[in-house]
Amino acid sequence: MPAIPIQPIDTNEITCANCQACCCRLEVRIFTDTGVPDRFLNTDEWGGETMRRSDDGWCAALDRDTLRCSIYENRPLICREFEMGSPECQLERAESMSLCS
Repeated sequence: MPAIPIQPIDTNEITCANCQACCCRLEVRIFTDTGVPDRFLNTDEWGGETMRRSDDGWCAALDRDTLRCSIYENRPLICREFEMGSPECQLERAESMSLCS
């Protein structure tokens, strides 16, 4: 798969108001107990826990009307560490944009 060029952007341009929730389509493994409600968890074939996804691939905890996490205070550690505007965020946004084109 060819690399997707990332256009550096001013990270101040990415805010909660214009977030595209691209990271909410990533697989999220649960490594620590943050209080994620059981209804949002799946157990994989190896016994590990992952965030449940809707049929279309989006995280089941994502409020689709606001594109905000419905369990923000209890979100998984990896979600807490994924920084808005970080290089990883920009990569996910670029990949998402290429899928929609």
